[in-house]
Amino acid sequence: IAADPRLHQVVVAAGPEGLPYANLENGPLTDEPAPCLVTAERHRVRLASGSADHITGAGARQVLDAHPARLADLLIDRRRRHLLRPVTALARAEGPSPQSLFVPLTVYRAARRLARTPYRAGLETAADVLLAANRGERAPGFGPLDASLAALTWSRPGPAARWLTGEALADVAVRLTGIATRPVTVQRPGEARARAALARYAFDQRVLEQAAEVRSQRVHAPFLDNQVVRACRDLPESLRVRPGARADILRTVLAGAGVHDLPSGWGAAPLTFPVTTAHRGLRAALPTLLALFDAPLLADAGLIEARVVRKALRAAADGEPMPLDGLADLVSTELWLRRLLSRRGTCWTGSAAPRARAVSTGVPRRQSLRS
Repeated sequence: IAADPRLHQVVVAAGPEGLPYANLENGPLTDEPAPCLVTAERHRVRLASGSADHITGAGARQVLDAHPARLADLLIDRRRRHLLRPVTALARAEGPSPQSLFVPLTVYRAARRLARTPYRAGLETAADVLLAANRGERAPGFGPLDASLAALTWSRPGPAARWLTGEALADVAVRLTGIATRPVTVQRPGEARARAALARYAFDQRVLEQAAEVRSQRVHAPFLDNQVVRACRDLPESLRVRPGARADILRTVLAGAGVHDLPSGWGAAPLTFPVTTAHRGLRAALPTLLALFDAPLLADAGLIEARVVRKALRAAADGEPMPLDGLADLVSTELWLRRLLSRRGTCWTGSAAPRARAVSTGVPRRQSLRS
């Protein structure tokens, strides 16, 4: 900033509108639902303080960092020594405890199990796990180790699965089993999971740009550019899995462009969303959320039970451990369905576009695949 007088640092002071779940009543109809709908107002306020062109670092973690499943790829290549640094860093992240001594062995076993599991068997196992996703009484873990172990699979239930009905889970399990039996190109598990995570994030980023759009402003995400993605895919996996690899890679790239005077710790700051902020947003918007799920369209479709979701919202607002990203999935999907039903005509283009509701008959109740 000091090197270019045209650049100015702007600190946006966030008020209540900066909390998650703020101003859910207003917003455009996006291409699809995404969890970012619950934070769209926060990003809209931030983008409105910028200039005509806004450059974001969105996608840097998905493009540069190694997905935990890449540890299985290293085992497939018999490069076990490269697992030492990431599992050691994971043990430190867990903090000093007797359990942290077993973290390296636990992660190694999970990576070895994934490396030895074929694609079809992995999806069939995921289908079996999905059937019981809403029966667990114990709250899932939220630490770095829990996230890494959950990622060391071919597929796993999403965070919102615990609130879906048994029939909905059974239908998804049937579809998953059907996909497992189709002939596919054999992929390495780490590469496949990393590609899927990047694709999902890119879809979410597109939805966020639509939901938080500021007129006459262009949002640029260089890390999601096709050429950047291709260049990053050529990076060796042994480099990706190193702790702090993202910052080292970016420093090397900038050094090649002549930028050397970077502050200590640049690029290594975590970009996580504070859990306390999410709880504050839930508490502030709790009346609106409870009204949203008083007669939800998701319940009409047989996907959830309204009372179960309302109970989870109250518990999360009180600070109980909950998968908050799962609640964001449910809220954003219900919100998107309501916007879809209230949209008139503008969902289509052309002179023949009917002046009618986008979905004139409501959300149809799902028919069980087993019938």
